[in-house]
Amino acid sequence: MDKNQKKEIAVFGAGGFGLEVVMLIEQINEEINGWEIIGFFDDGVDAGTIVNGYPVLGGVNKLNQWDRKLSVVFALGLPRIKKAVFEKIKNKNISYPVLIHPNVVIGKNKYVSIGEGCIITAGNIITTNISIGKHVILNLACTVGHETEIGNFSSLMPTCNISGQVQIGEATFWGTGAKIINGIRVGNNVVVGAGSVIINDVIDDVTVAGVPAEILKKRK
Repeated sequence: MDKNQKKEIAVFGAGGFGLEVVMLIEQINEEINGWEIIGFFDDGVDAGTIVNGYPVLGGVNKLNQWDRKLSVVFALGLPRIKKAVFEKIKNKNISYPVLIHPNVVIGKNKYVSIGEGCIITAGNIITTNISIGKHVILNLACTVGHETEIGNFSSLMPTCNISGQVQIGEATFWGTGAKIINGIRVGNNVVVGAGSVIINDVIDDVTVAGVPAEILKKRK
């Protein structure tokens, strides 16, 4: 990013995590003052509402009518909602930057791939030979081990621990403190309960929880 030119950015989602994402952008600006935060988009909050000093500008319809270049990140924890909102945005003026907190520990760029729209907050450790898909959230203080793949739209809540050689499918949600041992595969559209420990492969479309994690129910 050109240090002499700020880019406009907005956060989709004016809830609690949206507040934290604004904080993240402000912290990034303390290192490289490259972003101008113009506000929030949120279909569930009235346009004109002020949230932590920034206005809510509208919802998806307003974003699809935006007439200039704008960077947007999704502060939406639930993968299915995040994916659904993304699919509604058709405006070619919209782009999706990667936001990484300055204190994140991360391997060399040539060994780590991070897709557009990812949000990686403070305290994360990402080692080497890792592929992270698009619009993935790594919330506070997660660890991701070597040769791991994380699918698009997945969300990891604070202090999740992903061991090496793990494959995580698309649109998975990991509750706070969930863990997974080395070499395990987790399918698509999976919810992992907070504090769970995964020691066996997990099929698509299920909710798992417990120590060790077991299937609680099928998901649509």
